[in-house]
Amino acid sequence: MGELGLIAAIEQVLGPPGARTVRGPGDDASVVRSRPLAVTSIDTVVDGVHFRRSTHSAADIGHKAMASAMSDLAAMGADPGEAYVSLALPADLPGDEALELAHAAVRVARTHGATVAGGDVVTAPTLVVSVTVVGWADSEEHLVGRDGACPGHLIGVTGTLGAAAAGLMILERGEAGYAPLLAAHRRPEPLPAVGRALAAAGVAAMIDISDGLATDAAHIARASGVGMFVQLDEIPVATGVADAAGLSGQEVALFAAAAGEDYQLLFCVEPQRWAAVAAACEAEGTTATRLGLVEEGAGLSLLATSGLPVSGVEGYEHG
Repeated sequence: MGELGLIAAIEQVLGPPGARTVRGPGDDASVVRSRPLAVTSIDTVVDGVHFRRSTHSAADIGHKAMASAMSDLAAMGADPGEAYVSLALPADLPGDEALELAHAAVRVARTHGATVAGGDVVTAPTLVVSVTVVGWADSEEHLVGRDGACPGHLIGVTGTLGAAAAGLMILERGEAGYAPLLAAHRRPEPLPAVGRALAAAGVAAMIDISDGLATDAAHIARASGVGMFVQLDEIPVATGVADAAGLSGQEVALFAAAAGEDYQLLFCVEPQRWAAVAAACEAEGTTATRLGLVEEGAGLSLLATSGLPVSGVEGYEHG
């Protein structure tokens, strides 16, 4: 399938444009109706860095690329709007696989209320997928950043942690079984509806856990100029992670603290708002777990049951 044929086939995959889209694929640029604030993020996944074509289907890759970008909108509490997908395709990627990738990306976008409004297709030495997402908000007060944490706030997290990283470890070790963990790694789910609910419930700071709790909590601490004190034994660990972590001799709480790509939401909130936060999460089909406190200080401290800090726990750091 040539480039023009592939572009035409992908346009058919996109289906009808969203309500905000005035002009979508087919023109030199897309045109969308705006709201007062646009919230924009871009995320890129690369073969050999974020996935391997030998272990991930084309649908896995498209799903993961869109999900990781959409998760950034969730972390801000924005309403998903449009997505723009750039495909750099190697010559040995069959056209039907490129369409499978596009189908999966579009499916994730639609599931969470977004429209794929445009993109680009080029030939490249390796497979690279870049996704730009645009979310919308009516005012700055409706959005949540990383810099709002204050001493006295509670630290919380949605859902459970460790499944995606455990799935990656299982994949790399070639272990049999563990299907839910493999699925969590290959096809993570973003949480934009949960992010909007948390923003409405009054959380003061928020981030998605893409690089691991240990790294992402430190981002909030740095942006807010505070100390984050997290109890390791309070981390909610996904089913199966303890067994997977045990294969490599790691203690499960430390494994979960360093694990990335769960795309759960880490947040800070005033104590009197906790009940509203918990109710908001329950209404969206997930849980909120208290992890610790924000205090005066700087950086992240992971605390053992004894109350003593545990060192040497690090999430993913981009080179």
